[in-house]
Amino acid sequence: MSGIIRTAKAIWKGTGKEGTGSITSQSMVLENTPYEFHSRFEHGKHTNPEELLASAQAACFTMALAFGLNKEGFTADELETSCAVTVAPQTEGGFKITKSELTVGAKIPNITKDKFDAIAAEAKVGCPVSKLFNTDITLDATLA
Repeated sequence: MSGIIRTAKAIWKGTGKEGTGSITSQSMVLENTPYEFHSRFEHGKHTNPEELLASAQAACFTMALAFGLNKEGFTADELETSCAVTVAPQTEGGFKITKSELTVGAKIPNITKDKFDAIAAEAKVGCPVSKLFNTDITLDATLA
């Protein structure tokens, strides 16, 4: 299998702080979805790159966890993952993503906590989005 390519397009108009932008994804799930300075660095009403990265990592990790469970003979009744991505100013200027925090709750029949933790740890480092990040990734995994 050769590589899979996914695309998105961003359009920005105006200055960095007062301008506005929109994002459109290949699947059209995002279609001219607005983003702006206020939603990124304050509490605006639109999306922002870090929120999209958190969404991508939560989804990627959860799917990797499901595959890891299946490989070991388990099927989850439910996996619920949240992800918090932190962006912070750097002393030398600019900003950096400094942390990505995954929190997963799982309902999986007939699995031990140790087995679940091991599979979740593998999914954390094995999902393609985790491999893309150059930051500290933490995982808090709870088995119900």
